[in-house]
Amino acid sequence: MKKNPTILIPFNFSKTAKKALDYAVHYVGQDKDLKIILGYVSETHDIDILKEAFKAVEEEYAKILKNKIEWIAINGELTESLVKIQEDEQVDLIIMGTFGAFDNEDSSPTNTSKLVLEIDCPVLVVPFVTNKIEIKNIGLVLGKEEIEDKSVLDTLLKVARRFNAKVYVITIENSEGIYGYSSTEEKNENSLEYYLEDFYSEHVFIENPDVVKGVLEYASSKELDMIAILPNNHSKKSEPSKGALTEMFTLHSQIPVLAID
Repeated sequence: MKKNPTILIPFNFSKTAKKALDYAVHYVGQDKDLKIILGYVSETHDIDILKEAFKAVEEEYAKILKNKIEWIAINGELTESLVKIQEDEQVDLIIMGTFGAFDNEDSSPTNTSKLVLEIDCPVLVVPFVTNKIEIKNIGLVLGKEEIEDKSVLDTLLKVARRFNAKVYVITIENSEGIYGYSSTEEKNENSLEYYLEDFYSEHVFIENPDVVKGVLEYASSKELDMIAILPNNHSKKSEPSKGALTEMFTLHSQIPVLAID
């Protein structure tokens, strides 16, 4: 029997963790087929104190959620421990809060950006500055490379379907060449139309030497509520990237970023 889909939230009682939990609770709502697990990672912890702290969290959201919030405490390094929880609990989606970069010049990796690159699971990164919880317009960032695993688009479809959101596909023209006419791009277009169904709105091509800046400017002008990306740092057919773009989006976006893996 297939288990209920599970959402994992790395939770250390910080403001960013609380923001992620609020976002997840809105996402789950009264859906009895979804459950939330809070993952507490630390080198040491007092289990009795944790029980009281998590009990307070459970009670706060008890009237909103159908399923009781569960929690797991584990000792160890953050990313490694979260990967273990994800595998053991067969987690379908991780929702994680972040402060991001403090300014446009700061590109130091955060715990969140590291996790996105390490884990083989969709991760929704929720910036602390996020104000809107409603999801009506989603931007999917797509390059000229072929989408290797088309089934990952199913994750995006589930989000779009859940909120009846439109998906705008964004390709940044940051190098010379003709965009939108190659056989690979045509295959991608067919996949987008097939997997995203009527939620697929349009494919826009934007000239900008800076991919991240081009996407974020478009997201602001279009009032997007979420940016979706397909990291290829786990690519099997082509040379895996180091995830630089993925890391930059998780650091600098002021709206949630869904890394689909």
